[in-house]
Amino acid sequence: MDPILNGMSLVFNAQTLIVIIASAAFGMFVGAIPGLTATMAVSLLVPVTYFMEPIPAIAAMVTTAAVTIFAGDIPGAYLRIPGTPSSAAYVEEAYAFSQHGKASECLGIALVCSVIGGIAGTLVLIFVAPYLAEVALKFSSFEYFWLAVLGLSCAIFISPGSRLKGLLSLCIGLFLATIGLNTITGSPRFTFDVPDLMAGVNFIPVMIGMFAIAEVMKFTATPGSNLKVTVRDSGKVFGEVRPALRTYWKSVLRGSSTGSLIGVLPGAGADIAAWMSYAISRKCSRTPEKFGTGHIEGIVEAGSSNNAAVSGSWVPALVFGIPGDSITAVVIGVLYMKGMNPGPAIFLGGGEMIYALFTVFIVANLIMLPVGYLAIRAGKGFVATPARIVMPVVLAFCVVGAYSINNSSVDIVLMLIAGVCAYGLGRAGFPIAPIILGLVLGGLLEKSFMTSMMRSDGNLLEFFSRPISAGLGILVLLVWLLPVLLKSWQLVRRPAKPMIDAGKGAEG
Repeated sequence: MDPILNGMSLVFNAQTLIVIIASAAFGMFVGAIPGLTATMAVSLLVPVTYFMEPIPAIAAMVTTAAVTIFAGDIPGAYLRIPGTPSSAAYVEEAYAFSQHGKASECLGIALVCSVIGGIAGTLVLIFVAPYLAEVALKFSSFEYFWLAVLGLSCAIFISPGSRLKGLLSLCIGLFLATIGLNTITGSPRFTFDVPDLMAGVNFIPVMIGMFAIAEVMKFTATPGSNLKVTVRDSGKVFGEVRPALRTYWKSVLRGSSTGSLIGVLPGAGADIAAWMSYAISRKCSRTPEKFGTGHIEGIVEAGSSNNAAVSGSWVPALVFGIPGDSITAVVIGVLYMKGMNPGPAIFLGGGEMIYALFTVFIVANLIMLPVGYLAIRAGKGFVATPARIVMPVVLAFCVVGAYSINNSSVDIVLMLIAGVCAYGLGRAGFPIAPIILGLVLGGLLEKSFMTSMMRSDGNLLEFFSRPISAGLGILVLLVWLLPVLLKSWQLVRRPAKPMIDAGKGAEG
């Protein structure tokens, strides 16, 4: 009982609570600006958390991520422009709902469902992660190799668009992970005689560049300062929450469950969860013809799903050190920086720290209610903020943040190069998340593979010699073969076309 109380005391103090409230306000503002993502918001906080204690630093990132995901619904309802990618799944629904003069009611329901989903994902984290940690203690380099491959494979197969482009993006990330000293031999690779690259590519400047600088360039190319809010609004935020929850409580439970499960998958995240839950809601609905006309059912399910995925994505991040999404990829770097190395030991030896982390998740989701209420009331002002005012501030944060990590100008150059490359790749339809996951998991993949090869004297069959390793290896192979198996199954099930009687025409 003492570790629980001590952990809660680390959260319920003036410093941490102020950080949580400030982070919620920051996340709400960033999420409500069309185009700015939750990953970008978390990336911008990294330099600030450098000067914080571990719990306030993690609290800032957890709160910002959770709040930003919801805040993306605000411009979706008012402008038909999703504030974050996870809001894109039901942006047409939210805008159509608000055309009836009920923008605040729509956002109020989405807010409450986001809180419910976030807490559901947190409960999954609390009850599932410790048991997974006990299993993870039995992991060797063989198991970690397959786990890294599984995470990278999932990132490819669930990436939007072409899988080939997803694979190429992943290869870019894996290449970036090879820059620096070889983990086994100690010889330099791809450093181009730059001493700062001997330690490898700094993760944080690349992250800031790919998610923040790229967004600045995108807004510069297509300015959004001329947006106008013309939606009628009654201003009653929680007016229809109770009837909606009473009618669609099954959708809330289904969305929370789906989001939590998808969040646990490495590389998935809130975007995939929202799209899948909206599709499931339409499939299971008794009135699917109402979808797209301002029907709240899809918003209820998808809104609870995306925040549940945010919390669920922390399960692989904390237990295995495998990012559940691009947000936790950023946070893993902060955890290492704060001495809270992710892995099973954090649950067994963390004591009060892990209970403080659980408490942070609950508080971060609950704080969304008052902050979200105020944001909805002031939503039109948020979404109408001209990009020409926001973007210079974001750019200044990027430069200062990249430099402050190591006080090195090389990190600023890395950030700018990463931003330009991400902008070009985005215009060409290449997903960015696989690049980040490749950079994060590349070191683990190489180290576990080389260690396993030395332990097995180069015998590849040793990767299947242990029960857990064999199970993960078979799972990876199934993921690789799944598209082929599904396509073959469709060909088998497809009815054969009737043959044309060639002689019939001649007789006629």
